[in-house]
Amino acid sequence: MRKRNERSSLTKAGRDCDPTPDKRAAWIVDFRQDEHGDWLAVLSCGHTQHVRHRPPWQNRPWVLDPEQRQARLGSPFACGWCARDRSHEPSKEA
Repeated sequence: MRKRNERSSLTKAGRDCDPTPDKRAAWIVDFRQDEHGDWLAVLSCGHTQHVRHRPPWQNRPWVLDPEQRQARLGSPFACGWCARDRSHEPSKEA
């Protein structure tokens, strides 16, 4: 198996990034392609998330169509970076 070196998603959290237990969703503000031609959703929280169509594991045929991608702008999207467990990170409270 060949390891793919992908450019990492943005890691600086925006003001909409919510690490609290309710893990509210961000929304899609744009799309762009990475150096391999795979699509990334640009989220309101400042993070990015790959949105691939690779059945049967990732079934997103809409990502291949420009009109369908455009229709997804403003849609809620659960940000994996915002939702991840942050218990290992230092507390910001003093």
